[in-house]
Amino acid sequence: MRKQKINYGFFKIMTGSDLSTRRLAIMSAKSKNPGPVVWLTGCVHGDEVGGIAVIQEIFKKIRTQPLEKGSIFAIPLMNPMGFETNSRYLAISEEDLNRSFPGKKTGSLAERVADKIFSTIMETRPALVLDLHNDWIKSIPYVLIDPPPHKHKDAYDTTKKIAQQTGFLIINEQETSDDADELKKTLSGSLINQGIPALTLELGESYIIDEKNVKEGVQSIWNILAHLNMVKPPDSPFQHSSRHDLENKILNYSHLPTSSTSGIVRFLVKPGETVKSGQPIARVYNVFGRLEETITANYDAVLLGNSDSVVALPGVPLMAFGLI
Repeated sequence: MRKQKINYGFFKIMTGSDLSTRRLAIMSAKSKNPGPVVWLTGCVHGDEVGGIAVIQEIFKKIRTQPLEKGSIFAIPLMNPMGFETNSRYLAISEEDLNRSFPGKKTGSLAERVADKIFSTIMETRPALVLDLHNDWIKSIPYVLIDPPPHKHKDAYDTTKKIAQQTGFLIINEQETSDDADELKKTLSGSLINQGIPALTLELGESYIIDEKNVKEGVQSIWNILAHLNMVKPPDSPFQHSSRHDLENKILNYSHLPTSSTSGIVRFLVKPGETVKSGQPIARVYNVFGRLEETITANYDAVLLGNSDSVVALPGVPLMAFGLI
């Protein structure tokens, strides 16, 4: 007897000027046994492509290691227009799709696409949504938890518990007065505000598919599925090397300090390394090689990633940290 049913299909998001239909691919795997509904989503930013491969590999794996119960749904490529132009944004309207949720049926282009995605997910009444992202080229994988909602604290508590199963460093997304409203418009933030547990997995570098990051993303998701009793657990649960000394700790995110001068950056520490408050972490030189500034760490922290650019400009983030 077949233990599960796997389907691949599409749903429409818009009609082009040539009357062609723009669609999003959707994948599903349904066990014969009832259980949790989990969603995997990828490439909401068109240049963050690694999640596509992670989702593909998860579905390959469940063909040989079928679901014990429950269902998995996936949208591997949420932003094909950005993907085709190697852009973070919707190529036509230059909007950030991940600042457009839960969307509007009669809103902007990004809000209409977001509404299609969000309503499709909500129709299944999911127990969990994992949104797969990528970060700077020089970065380590980690999991982001959105700021707590004003209501649905149970969904937030469940999200934190699930984060402990990922095997990655756990980072609190820091809400400031400037970006509070914007964070509520991310896919994961919008879901938590609707009472749906949701996590953002930042799986290493953007632009290309890094097979190491793909492997670790699959292992992390398998940890979660095993925790939910949806699949057989691995012999040894995955844990990323950066987490060994920080197990069960939740770190706060920071992109400080920034440079106070313009110039050329030379980084002194690598992603995954721990830095101490006051430790030199980067130097900024002018075009003639003269040292303009030595940047030192504000706090004890784990370096999550270095900027993709060696260009320093006053106030522009150069590094990202998880504060210990």
